[in-house]
Amino acid sequence: MAKIIVEKSKPLIGEIIVSGAKNAVLPIMAATLLTEQTCTIEDVPDLKDVYVMNEVLRELGSEVVFNVADKTLTVDTVDIEKCEAPYELMTKMRASFLVMGPLLARKGIARVAFPGGCTIGARPIDLHLKGFERLGAKISIGHGYVEGKVEGRLKGANIYIDFPSVGATENIIMAASLAEGLTVIENAAQEPEIIDLANFLNKMGANISGAGTSTIRIKGVEKLHGTTHQVIPDRIESGTYMVAAAITKGNLLIKNVLSNHLRPMIAKLEEAGVKIIVDGDTMRVDATEGFQGVDLTTLPYPGFPTDMQAQFMAMMAITQGIHVVSETIFENRFMHVSELTRMGANIKIEGSRAIIQGVDKLEGAIVKATDLRAGAALILAGLIADGKTEILDVYHIDRGFVNIERKLQAVGANIYRVE
Repeated sequence: MAKIIVEKSKPLIGEIIVSGAKNAVLPIMAATLLTEQTCTIEDVPDLKDVYVMNEVLRELGSEVVFNVADKTLTVDTVDIEKCEAPYELMTKMRASFLVMGPLLARKGIARVAFPGGCTIGARPIDLHLKGFERLGAKISIGHGYVEGKVEGRLKGANIYIDFPSVGATENIIMAASLAEGLTVIENAAQEPEIIDLANFLNKMGANISGAGTSTIRIKGVEKLHGTTHQVIPDRIESGTYMVAAAITKGNLLIKNVLSNHLRPMIAKLEEAGVKIIVDGDTMRVDATEGFQGVDLTTLPYPGFPTDMQAQFMAMMAITQGIHVVSETIFENRFMHVSELTRMGANIKIEGSRAIIQGVDKLEGAIVKATDLRAGAALILAGLIADGKTEILDVYHIDRGFVNIERKLQAVGANIYRVE
Protein backbone atom coordinates (compact mmCIF):
# COMPACT_ATOMS: atom_id res chain seq x y z
CA MET A 1 0.00 0.00 0.00
CA ALA A 2 1.27 3.46 -0.88
CA LYS A 3 1.80 6.15 1.72
CA ILE A 4 2.72 9.81 1.65
CA ILE A 5 5.57 11.10 3.80
CA VAL A 6 5.54 14.76 4.84
CA GLU A 7 8.28 16.54 6.77
CA LYS A 8 8.29 20.01 8.23
CA SER A 9 8.69 22.48 5.38
CA LYS A 10 9.75 26.06 4.86
CA PRO A 11 7.14 28.61 3.73
CA LEU A 12 5.81 27.53 0.33
CA ILE A 13 6.88 29.87 -2.47
CA GLY A 14 6.05 29.63 -6.17
CA GLU A 15 3.23 28.77 -8.56
CA ILE A 16 0.62 25.99 -8.60
CA ILE A 17 -1.78 25.24 -11.46
CA VAL A 18 -5.19 23.95 -10.42
CA SER A 19 -6.68 20.98 -12.29
CA GLY A 20 -10.20 20.57 -13.65
CA ALA A 21 -12.93 19.99 -11.10
CA LYS A 22 -13.59 16.41 -10.04
CA ASN A 23 -17.11 17.26 -8.90
CA ALA A 24 -17.87 18.88 -12.26
CA VAL A 25 -16.41 16.29 -14.62
CA LEU A 26 -18.13 13.25 -13.06
CA PRO A 27 -21.75 14.37 -13.67
CA ILE A 28 -20.74 15.66 -17.11
CA MET A 29 -19.36 12.21 -17.93
CA ALA A 30 -22.65 10.67 -16.82
CA ALA A 31 -24.55 13.16 -18.97
CA THR A 32 -22.86 11.84 -22.12
CA LEU A 33 -25.25 8.87 -21.83
CA LEU A 34 -28.07 11.19 -22.91
CA THR A 35 -26.88 11.39 -26.54
CA GLU A 36 -26.08 8.91 -29.30
CA GLN A 37 -23.27 11.15 -30.52
CA THR A 38 -19.68 11.75 -29.39
CA CYS A 39 -18.77 14.19 -26.64
CA THR A 40 -15.32 15.57 -25.87
CA ILE A 41 -14.51 16.88 -22.38
CA GLU A 42 -11.44 19.04 -21.84
CA ASP A 43 -9.23 19.73 -18.79
CA VAL A 44 -10.19 16.37 -17.27
CA PRO A 45 -8.25 15.64 -14.06
CA ASP A 46 -6.16 12.47 -13.89
CA LEU A 47 -7.97 11.00 -10.87
CA LYS A 48 -9.06 7.57 -9.70
CA ASP A 49 -12.70 8.67 -9.65
CA VAL A 50 -12.47 9.57 -13.34
CA TYR A 51 -11.13 6.09 -14.14
CA VAL A 52 -13.97 4.49 -12.16
CA MET A 53 -16.54 6.50 -14.09
CA ASN A 54 -14.76 5.54 -17.33
CA GLU A 55 -15.28 1.89 -16.42
CA VAL A 56 -18.93 2.47 -15.54
CA LEU A 57 -19.52 4.06 -18.95
CA ARG A 58 -17.66 1.25 -20.71
CA GLU A 59 -19.67 -1.36 -18.81
CA LEU A 60 -22.83 0.27 -20.19
CA GLY A 61 -21.50 0.07 -23.75
CA SER A 62 -19.75 3.42 -24.28
CA GLU A 63 -16.43 3.83 -26.03
CA VAL A 64 -14.20 5.95 -23.80
CA VAL A 65 -10.76 7.33 -24.68
CA PHE A 66 -8.86 9.30 -22.03
CA ASN A 67 -5.81 11.15 -23.33
CA VAL A 68 -4.10 11.94 -20.04
CA ALA A 69 -1.37 14.08 -21.62
CA ASP A 70 -3.91 16.35 -23.34
CA LYS A 71 -6.41 16.11 -20.45
CA THR A 72 -9.15 15.26 -22.95
CA LEU A 73 -11.80 12.58 -22.62
CA THR A 74 -13.84 11.38 -25.60
CA VAL A 75 -17.03 9.42 -24.99
CA ASP A 76 -19.04 7.72 -27.75
CA THR A 77 -22.38 6.49 -26.40
CA VAL A 78 -24.08 5.47 -29.66
CA ASP A 79 -24.52 1.86 -28.50
CA ILE A 80 -25.70 1.62 -24.90
CA GLU A 81 -25.92 -2.14 -24.53
CA LYS A 82 -26.75 -2.38 -20.82
CA CYS A 83 -28.91 -0.47 -18.39
CA GLU A 84 -27.32 -1.97 -15.29
CA ALA A 85 -24.37 -0.47 -13.42
CA PRO A 86 -22.54 -3.25 -11.56
CA TYR A 87 -21.99 -3.48 -7.83
CA GLU A 88 -18.20 -3.76 -7.96
CA LEU A 89 -17.90 -0.37 -9.70
CA MET A 90 -20.75 1.48 -8.00
CA THR A 91 -19.46 0.76 -4.51
CA LYS A 92 -16.13 2.45 -5.31
CA MET A 93 -17.61 5.89 -5.86
CA ARG A 94 -20.84 7.61 -4.90
CA ALA A 95 -20.96 9.78 -8.03
CA SER A 96 -21.47 6.67 -10.15
CA PHE A 97 -25.14 6.79 -9.10
CA LEU A 98 -25.46 9.77 -11.45
CA VAL A 99 -25.86 7.39 -14.41
CA MET A 100 -29.38 6.49 -13.24
CA GLY A 101 -31.05 9.72 -14.41
CA PRO A 102 -29.56 9.59 -17.92
CA LEU A 103 -30.36 5.87 -18.32
CA LEU A 104 -33.99 6.41 -17.29
CA ALA A 105 -34.32 9.33 -19.68
CA ARG A 106 -32.72 7.64 -22.69
CA LYS A 107 -33.54 3.95 -22.25
CA GLY A 108 -36.58 3.97 -19.95
CA ILE A 109 -34.95 1.54 -17.54
CA ALA A 110 -32.03 1.59 -15.11
CA ARG A 111 -30.72 -0.87 -12.54
CA VAL A 112 -28.02 0.59 -10.34
CA ALA A 113 -26.27 -0.79 -7.27
CA PHE A 114 -26.27 1.31 -4.12
CA PRO A 115 -23.27 3.69 -4.32
CA GLY A 116 -20.14 3.87 -2.18
CA GLY A 117 -17.48 6.56 -1.66
CA CYS A 118 -16.15 8.30 1.43
CA THR A 119 -17.82 7.34 4.71
CA ILE A 120 -18.52 10.91 5.81
CA GLY A 121 -22.24 10.53 6.41
CA ALA A 122 -25.47 8.87 5.38
CA ARG A 123 -26.03 10.83 2.14
CA PRO A 124 -29.22 8.93 1.33
CA ILE A 125 -30.35 8.58 -2.27
CA ASP A 126 -34.03 9.00 -1.45
CA LEU A 127 -33.98 12.58 -2.79
CA HIS A 128 -32.86 11.24 -6.20
CA LEU A 129 -35.56 8.58 -6.19
CA LYS A 130 -38.37 10.95 -5.17
CA GLY A 131 -37.40 13.15 -8.10
CA PHE A 132 -37.47 10.23 -10.54
CA GLU A 133 -40.90 9.19 -9.23
CA ARG A 134 -42.22 12.72 -9.74
CA LEU A 135 -41.05 12.43 -13.35
CA GLY A 136 -43.08 9.25 -13.77
CA ALA A 137 -40.59 6.48 -13.08
CA LYS A 138 -41.56 3.44 -11.02
CA ILE A 139 -38.84 2.68 -8.48
CA SER A 140 -38.17 -0.63 -6.73
CA ILE A 141 -35.38 -1.53 -4.29
CA GLY A 142 -33.99 -4.95 -3.45
CA HIS A 143 -30.84 -7.06 -3.11
CA GLY A 144 -28.58 -3.99 -2.99
CA TYR A 145 -29.92 -2.51 -6.24
CA VAL A 146 -32.27 0.29 -7.22
CA GLU A 147 -34.34 -0.29 -10.34
CA GLY A 148 -36.31 2.33 -12.23
CA LYS A 149 -38.69 1.88 -15.14
CA VAL A 150 -40.78 4.27 -17.19
CA GLU A 151 -43.41 3.69 -19.84
CA GLY A 152 -42.57 5.87 -22.83
CA ARG A 153 -40.85 9.12 -21.88
CA LEU A 154 -40.47 10.74 -18.50
CA LYS A 155 -42.97 13.55 -17.87
CA GLY A 156 -42.05 17.03 -16.67
CA ALA A 157 -43.12 17.90 -13.12
CA ASN A 158 -42.69 20.34 -10.26
CA ILE A 159 -40.13 18.89 -7.86
CA TYR A 160 -39.26 20.25 -4.43
CA ILE A 161 -36.03 18.83 -3.01
CA ASP A 162 -36.22 18.56 0.79
CA PHE A 163 -32.51 19.39 1.12
CA PRO A 164 -30.45 21.13 -1.59
CA SER A 165 -28.55 17.97 -2.50
CA VAL A 166 -25.99 18.43 -5.27
CA GLY A 167 -26.26 14.86 -6.55
CA ALA A 168 -30.05 14.81 -6.52
CA THR A 169 -30.21 18.15 -8.33
CA GLU A 170 -27.80 16.90 -11.00
CA ASN A 171 -29.55 13.56 -11.47
CA ILE A 172 -32.96 15.20 -11.80
CA ILE A 173 -31.68 17.82 -14.25
CA MET A 174 -30.25 15.10 -16.50
CA ALA A 175 -33.41 12.99 -16.35
CA ALA A 176 -35.64 15.99 -17.03
CA SER A 177 -33.62 17.16 -20.03
CA LEU A 178 -35.26 14.46 -22.21
CA ALA A 179 -38.64 14.45 -20.43
CA GLU A 180 -41.87 15.63 -22.04
CA GLY A 181 -42.81 19.14 -20.95
CA LEU A 182 -41.51 21.46 -18.27
CA THR A 183 -39.76 20.44 -15.06
CA VAL A 184 -39.24 22.97 -12.26
CA ILE A 185 -36.83 22.04 -9.46
CA GLU A 186 -37.27 24.07 -6.27
CA ASN A 187 -34.77 24.26 -3.40
CA ALA A 188 -32.15 23.12 -5.89
CA ALA A 189 -28.47 23.04 -4.98
CA GLN A 190 -26.60 26.08 -6.31
CA GLU A 191 -23.00 24.83 -6.59
CA PRO A 192 -20.83 25.96 -9.54
CA GLU A 193 -20.55 22.32 -10.65
CA ILE A 194 -24.31 22.34 -11.31
CA ILE A 195 -23.94 25.41 -13.50
CA ASP A 196 -21.17 23.62 -15.41
CA LEU A 197 -23.38 20.57 -15.95
CA ALA A 198 -26.24 22.77 -17.20
CA ASN A 199 -23.87 24.60 -19.56
CA PHE A 200 -22.69 21.25 -20.94
CA LEU A 201 -26.26 20.01 -21.44
CA ASN A 202 -27.33 23.28 -23.08
CA LYS A 203 -24.42 22.89 -25.53
CA MET A 204 -25.91 19.46 -26.31
CA GLY A 205 -29.26 21.07 -27.13
CA ALA A 206 -30.98 21.00 -23.76
CA ASN A 207 -33.13 23.89 -22.54
CA ILE A 208 -32.13 24.60 -18.95
CA SER A 209 -32.35 27.94 -17.15
CA GLY A 210 -31.80 29.02 -13.56
CA ALA A 211 -28.83 26.76 -12.77
CA GLY A 212 -26.94 28.34 -9.89
CA THR A 213 -30.16 29.53 -8.25
CA SER A 214 -32.63 27.70 -6.02
CA THR A 215 -35.13 27.32 -8.88
CA ILE A 216 -34.13 25.51 -12.07
CA ARG A 217 -36.40 25.16 -15.12
CA ILE A 218 -35.86 22.40 -17.68
CA LYS A 219 -37.90 22.26 -20.87
CA GLY A 220 -37.52 18.72 -22.14
CA VAL A 221 -36.31 18.08 -25.69
CA GLU A 222 -36.61 14.95 -27.83
CA LYS A 223 -32.89 14.34 -28.25
CA LEU A 224 -29.46 15.76 -27.51
CA HIS A 225 -26.36 15.93 -29.71
CA GLY A 226 -22.64 15.67 -29.06
CA THR A 227 -20.49 18.62 -28.05
CA THR A 228 -17.11 19.74 -26.71
CA HIS A 229 -16.81 21.28 -23.27
CA GLN A 230 -14.05 22.41 -20.89
CA VAL A 231 -14.75 21.76 -17.22
CA ILE A 232 -14.31 24.46 -14.60
CA PRO A 233 -11.28 24.56 -12.26
CA ASP A 234 -11.54 22.60 -9.01
CA ARG A 235 -12.51 25.06 -6.27
CA ILE A 236 -11.67 22.61 -3.48
CA GLU A 237 -8.19 22.00 -4.85
CA SER A 238 -7.81 25.78 -5.17
CA GLY A 239 -8.92 26.26 -1.57
CA THR A 240 -6.59 23.54 -0.32
CA TYR A 241 -3.55 25.24 -1.87
CA MET A 242 -4.74 28.58 -0.48
CA VAL A 243 -4.62 27.02 2.99
CA ALA A 244 -1.23 25.43 2.18
CA ALA A 245 0.15 28.93 1.58
CA ALA A 246 -1.44 30.21 4.77
CA ILE A 247 -0.48 27.37 7.12
CA THR A 248 3.21 27.54 6.06
CA LYS A 249 3.22 31.37 6.09
CA GLY A 250 4.14 31.21 2.43
CA ASN A 251 3.38 33.15 -0.74
CA LEU A 252 1.78 31.22 -3.61
CA LEU A 253 0.50 32.25 -7.02
CA ILE A 254 -2.38 29.89 -7.77
CA LYS A 255 -3.33 29.66 -11.44
CA ASN A 256 -6.49 28.48 -13.21
CA VAL A 257 -8.95 29.65 -10.57
CA LEU A 258 -12.43 31.16 -10.70
CA SER A 259 -12.37 33.54 -7.76
CA ASN A 260 -16.16 33.94 -7.61
CA HIS A 261 -16.33 30.23 -6.74
CA LEU A 262 -13.88 30.80 -3.88
CA ARG A 263 -15.57 33.67 -2.04
CA PRO A 264 -16.17 31.80 1.25
CA MET A 265 -12.52 30.68 1.45
CA ILE A 266 -11.22 34.11 0.43
CA ALA A 267 -13.38 35.77 3.09
CA LYS A 268 -12.22 33.42 5.86
CA LEU A 269 -8.54 33.69 4.96
CA GLU A 270 -8.77 37.47 4.80
CA GLU A 271 -10.51 37.41 8.18
CA ALA A 272 -7.51 35.40 9.38
CA GLY A 273 -5.17 38.15 8.18
CA VAL A 274 -3.96 36.54 4.94
CA LYS A 275 -3.48 38.85 1.96
CA ILE A 276 -5.21 37.74 -1.24
CA ILE A 277 -4.95 39.45 -4.61
CA VAL A 278 -7.05 38.24 -7.55
CA ASP A 279 -5.99 38.98 -11.12
CA GLY A 280 -8.18 37.31 -13.70
CA ASP A 281 -7.76 33.55 -13.39
CA THR A 282 -4.82 33.82 -10.98
CA MET A 283 -4.71 34.42 -7.24
CA ARG A 284 -1.84 35.53 -5.03
CA VAL A 285 -2.06 34.19 -1.46
CA ASP A 286 0.43 35.96 0.82
CA ALA A 287 0.64 34.78 4.44
CA THR A 288 4.20 35.89 5.11
CA GLU A 289 2.96 38.09 7.96
CA GLY A 290 1.19 35.16 9.63
CA PHE A 291 -2.46 34.37 10.34
CA GLN A 292 -4.96 34.12 13.17
CA GLY A 293 -7.80 31.77 14.00
CA VAL A 294 -11.39 32.02 12.78
CA ASP A 295 -14.69 30.31 13.51
CA LEU A 296 -16.62 28.76 10.64
CA THR A 297 -19.88 27.01 9.85
CA THR A 298 -20.29 24.76 6.81
CA LEU A 299 -23.36 25.47 4.68
CA PRO A 300 -24.69 24.63 1.22
CA TYR A 301 -23.24 26.84 -1.52
CA PRO A 302 -22.71 29.81 -1.49
CA GLY A 303 -21.86 29.14 2.16
CA PHE A 304 -18.57 27.76 3.40
CA PRO A 305 -18.00 24.33 1.77
CA THR A 306 -17.93 21.21 3.92
CA ASP A 307 -15.12 19.97 1.63
CA MET A 308 -12.82 22.69 3.06
CA GLN A 309 -13.66 22.19 6.73
CA ALA A 310 -10.86 19.72 7.52
CA GLN A 311 -8.17 21.82 5.82
CA PHE A 312 -9.12 24.94 7.77
CA MET A 313 -9.22 22.92 10.98
CA ALA A 314 -5.59 21.89 10.43
CA MET A 315 -4.68 25.57 10.18
CA MET A 316 -6.67 26.55 13.27
CA ALA A 317 -5.03 23.77 15.30
CA ILE A 318 -1.90 25.95 15.60
CA THR A 319 -3.54 29.36 16.14
CA GLN A 320 -3.83 30.96 19.55
CA GLY A 321 -7.16 30.90 21.33
CA ILE A 322 -10.31 28.81 21.03
CA HIS A 323 -12.07 28.36 17.70
CA VAL A 324 -15.30 26.61 16.75
CA VAL A 325 -16.13 24.65 13.60
CA SER A 326 -19.80 23.81 13.08
CA GLU A 327 -20.60 21.08 10.54
CA THR A 328 -24.17 21.25 9.17
CA ILE A 329 -23.86 19.12 6.03
CA PHE A 330 -22.52 15.67 6.99
CA GLU A 331 -22.94 14.07 10.41
CA ASN A 332 -19.72 12.07 10.23
CA ARG A 333 -17.25 14.61 8.91
CA PHE A 334 -15.02 14.91 11.97
CA MET A 335 -13.13 11.64 11.45
CA HIS A 336 -9.92 13.61 10.85
CA VAL A 337 -10.10 15.02 14.39
CA SER A 338 -8.68 11.86 15.96
CA GLU A 339 -5.83 11.87 13.43
CA LEU A 340 -4.99 15.53 14.06
CA THR A 341 -5.10 14.77 17.78
CA ARG A 342 -2.45 12.09 17.22
CA MET A 343 -0.28 14.93 15.92
CA GLY A 344 -0.80 16.98 19.07
CA ALA A 345 -3.88 19.03 18.19
CA ASN A 346 -6.29 19.88 21.02
CA ILE A 347 -9.75 19.35 19.55
CA LYS A 348 -12.95 18.23 21.28
CA ILE A 349 -16.16 17.24 19.52
CA GLU A 350 -19.52 18.35 20.90
CA GLY A 351 -22.24 17.02 18.64
CA SER A 352 -21.96 18.82 15.32
CA ARG A 353 -19.29 21.21 16.62
CA ALA A 354 -15.54 20.88 17.02
CA ILE A 355 -13.91 23.04 19.68
CA ILE A 356 -10.26 23.77 18.82
CA GLN A 357 -7.80 25.03 21.42
CA GLY A 358 -4.76 26.24 19.52
CA VAL A 359 -1.41 24.62 20.39
CA ASP A 360 2.12 25.90 19.87
CA LYS A 361 3.15 23.09 17.55
CA LEU A 362 2.13 19.80 15.98
CA GLU A 363 4.31 16.68 15.90
CA GLY A 364 4.74 14.19 13.10
CA ALA A 365 2.95 10.86 13.53
CA ILE A 366 1.60 7.88 11.62
CA VAL A 367 -1.92 8.85 10.61
CA LYS A 368 -4.64 7.61 8.29
CA ALA A 369 -6.55 9.46 5.56
CA THR A 370 -10.07 8.61 6.68
CA ASP A 371 -11.59 10.32 3.65
CA LEU A 372 -10.56 12.48 0.71
CA ARG A 373 -10.55 15.92 2.34
CA ALA A 374 -9.26 14.58 5.66
CA GLY A 375 -6.23 13.29 3.77
CA ALA A 376 -5.56 16.77 2.40
CA ALA A 377 -5.82 18.21 5.92
CA LEU A 378 -3.23 15.74 7.22
CA ILE A 379 -0.82 16.74 4.45
CA LEU A 380 -1.25 20.38 5.45
CA ALA A 381 -0.69 19.53 9.10
CA GLY A 382 2.42 17.54 8.17
CA LEU A 383 3.91 20.57 6.44
CA ILE A 384 4.19 22.44 9.75
CA ALA A 385 4.59 19.52 12.19
CA ASP A 386 7.94 18.75 13.80
CA GLY A 387 9.47 15.55 12.46
CA LYS A 388 7.98 13.13 9.96
CA THR A 389 4.31 12.45 9.22
CA GLU A 390 3.35 9.20 7.49
CA ILE A 391 -0.09 9.23 5.90
CA LEU A 392 -1.70 5.88 5.16
CA ASP A 393 -4.74 5.00 3.01
CA VAL A 394 -3.73 7.63 0.47
CA TYR A 395 -6.07 6.15 -2.14
CA HIS A 396 -8.66 8.51 -0.66
CA ILE A 397 -6.42 11.48 -1.52
CA ASP A 398 -5.88 10.17 -5.04
CA ARG A 399 -9.63 10.28 -5.62
CA GLY A 400 -9.61 14.08 -5.58
CA PHE A 401 -6.13 15.60 -5.99
CA VAL A 402 -3.98 15.36 -9.12
CA ASN A 403 -0.30 14.79 -8.24
CA ILE A 404 -0.66 16.62 -4.94
CA GLU A 405 2.81 15.69 -3.74
CA ARG A 406 4.44 16.83 -7.01
CA LYS A 407 2.62 20.15 -7.00
CA LEU A 408 3.65 20.78 -3.41
CA GLN A 409 7.24 19.65 -4.05
CA ALA A 410 7.49 22.24 -6.81
CA VAL A 411 6.82 25.06 -4.33
CA GLY A 412 9.21 23.82 -1.68
CA ALA A 413 7.33 21.21 0.36
CA ASN A 414 9.17 18.24 1.86
CA ILE A 415 6.75 15.59 0.68
CA TYR A 416 7.09 12.35 -1.24
CA ARG A 417 5.23 9.13 -1.93
CA VAL A 418 6.37 5.63 -1.03
CA GLU A 419 4.76 2.84 -3.05
